[in-house]
Amino acid sequence: MKKSDYIIAILFALAILGAYSIYQPFLLSMVVALLLTMATANVHQNFTQSIHSERISAVILSLLLFIILFAPIIYITTIGVQYISKIDAEIINITTSNIHEYSEGIPILDDWVNEYINNEKILENIKTSTDLITQAGTKGFGFIKNVFLVIVFYLVLNLNSGRLFHLMTSLLPMRDEEGTKILTEISSTMEIVFYSIVVTAIFEGILFGVMASFFGFNGLLFGMIYGFASLIPIIGGAVVWIPVSLFAWSAINVNAAIFIAMYSIIVISIIADTFIKPMIIKYIKDDILHSSTKINELLIFFSILAGMSSYGFWGMILGPAITSFLIAISKVYIELYGKDTQ
Repeated sequence: MKKSDYIIAILFALAILGAYSIYQPFLLSMVVALLLTMATANVHQNFTQSIHSERISAVILSLLLFIILFAPIIYITTIGVQYISKIDAEIINITTSNIHEYSEGIPILDDWVNEYINNEKILENIKTSTDLITQAGTKGFGFIKNVFLVIVFYLVLNLNSGRLFHLMTSLLPMRDEEGTKILTEISSTMEIVFYSIVVTAIFEGILFGVMASFFGFNGLLFGMIYGFASLIPIIGGAVVWIPVSLFAWSAINVNAAIFIAMYSIIVISIIADTFIKPMIIKYIKDDILHSSTKINELLIFFSILAGMSSYGFWGMILGPAITSFLIAISKVYIELYGKDTQ
């Protein structure tokens, strides 16, 4: 390398460090927006070809993302507060009495119920929850700010999507074919993950919302809440259907509570989540996206779980992206430097 090459490399490194020091607070939002841009690249391209305008296509996609992310949050925080504030203390008293009655004499469970299930604590938690939702505490405001920034960066990246892929390929320290292969692998994986997450969350939210409306609850509200909750690996919708079934136990009758619990476990958790969800992912992958990417559903599940445990809500996007990048770069490394097996 020439002396000038070293100087350029040093200046480039300093430029990156300087940019990092400035944009570090926005880095997470920018990365998530970039991954979402890669996930919707094909849709953006089709929109652009149909309406002959990259700008209008970018605006339409950004509005759709706003509706998907912001509309449920706004609805839940407004209507949800009204629901929480209307919870009758008498119903809470009946519910806790029933729980204490059925848990009496059962080891461990009886002690746990006596310690944690009492009217004072529940009413205090309800008041705290109402205050947090109404005032949108620091964490809530930070999350909303990140969502807003993701949408803004998503719009900017889509407006410049024609140059984005070429720039990313040029910056990778490898041949264009290898760089394209890595980016295509990540983009294809993110495309499948993004659409699968959205479709399954809506699907499971509708299933729970229809059932909830049958018992007199606000189906739209509880459907949205369940849709968001279903994104949480392992426990998922249990954080919704357990309180709802307990409430129905006291406010309606025991049969309603049992039906809500069994419906949520059998229809949604077992049938929809275990059997129908993989079919939806396969249908989206093969019939809608026509993707040739080989993707292991179990690996995606653990990548989402690991991502959410490390990065919170946005981990469901970052986890699969980091995992797919690791797989793609490993394939390139093996092709270049792996032992010749022939």
